[in-house]
Amino acid sequence: MRAVLKWFAFAVAVLAVPAVGAAVSAVSAFDALYAPGPPRPVPAAAPPAHDPAKPTAVVVVGDHGAVVSDALAPYEILAATGRFNVYTAAPHRGPKPLTGGLDLVPDFTFDDLPAPDLVVVPALPDVDEAGSEPVKAWLRAQAARGAKLLSVCNGGAVLASAGLLDGRPATAHWLKVDTWADQYPAVHWVRGQRFVDDGTVVTTAGILSGIDGTLHWVERLAGRAVAADAAAAIGWRRYGTTVPVTPPASMPDAAAIVNAAFRWNPDRIGVLLADGVGEVELASVFDTQGQSLTSRTLAVSAGGGPVRSRHGLTFLPRADLTTAPDLDRLLVPGATRGVTPPPGGPAPEYVHDRPGFAYDTAVSGLARSTDVATARWTAKVLELPSDGIAFEGRAWPWLPTAVPVVLILLGTAMLVVIVRLRAARRFSPGAAAAADGSCPKWPEAGAPG
Repeated sequence: MRAVLKWFAFAVAVLAVPAVGAAVSAVSAFDALYAPGPPRPVPAAAPPAHDPAKPTAVVVVGDHGAVVSDALAPYEILAATGRFNVYTAAPHRGPKPLTGGLDLVPDFTFDDLPAPDLVVVPALPDVDEAGSEPVKAWLRAQAARGAKLLSVCNGGAVLASAGLLDGRPATAHWLKVDTWADQYPAVHWVRGQRFVDDGTVVTTAGILSGIDGTLHWVERLAGRAVAADAAAAIGWRRYGTTVPVTPPASMPDAAAIVNAAFRWNPDRIGVLLADGVGEVELASVFDTQGQSLTSRTLAVSAGGGPVRSRHGLTFLPRADLTTAPDLDRLLVPGATRGVTPPPGGPAPEYVHDRPGFAYDTAVSGLARSTDVATARWTAKVLELPSDGIAFEGRAWPWLPTAVPVVLILLGTAMLVVIVRLRAARRFSPGAAAAADGSCPKWPEAGAPG
């Protein structure tokens, strides 16, 4: 028994350093997704003009932010139709961090927003915390007055926690739907569908399933031809087809675990914001990099001032391109070209340098710059069909995989050295003499050495 305990202690000692490092790295990776930006002046609201003849759609953002694709993809689809007043709203004014550090300035607060006909609810980072209660209370009020609801990804959990899905069929992200089923048992959780239509409420599965759910609402409210045109406007060629859904899972893929736990020096990537950039194009870069768990993104702009997107959203960069901290890479979304890199900085990489859906090209670029396994995981977690995506590059994230192996080998070698040194001291002449209480015997004078 004593030997078993000794070897168990050795194993714990060897694994302690990589385990602690993995935990710290994983927490840091996920915390970075919603890290707030520095204090900056907040520009005045400049929402698109309101047309009382059109229905109003609003994308909700919590005070602690939201998933970037959940918010921006439905926004651009609805705006591209020209059939809706489309706004963003939050409980309070101020920049809200979308995943990866893209700070959105909402058009309205809940108090001054025109009454919406359709409310889009993205995944929020604080769904189970008190900070999300203003959003839930407002959603309950909108549902009571007859507003239609669309949840994207784990926005389904936001609706469930507000009590708005009790007794209804609903879905959410494949990685979390079983968790929500345990937490909100009054909801009839559905697996294997990209969206679930229950009359006034449509819920969607993983992140980009929100595109299908949004197009479904457009089709219901404005007709199939309008929905088809909106899909074409963002390059979504899968409208009207059956798109497969990832089965529920309790654990991320091995590549995601390795990147979250052992990529201890993630790339620092600048993402250039420029006026007129498409909302889906922006989201594709921030979400692809963020979901890959391989990098930290920094929103920059020429001059460091606010930027207006294609359909009128206001974003605040976190740095001026010319004075940004050291960057490993500089990604440029959309059609912007001819960017001058910062002095001594990396050359610009034009993410959308080829035709196609913005996420297809972003994930393909991720495969080339990191590895194929990471890119495939990213497509999977985004719920992005991989047909048509070129996965070219290294097969696996070998460097972060080597980190725990090297640490375990070093720890084992150190323990072996320590054990041998202790054994050598234990069986030395001095140690043996001390053990039987006698003094070491030295040769007498004149005796042979």
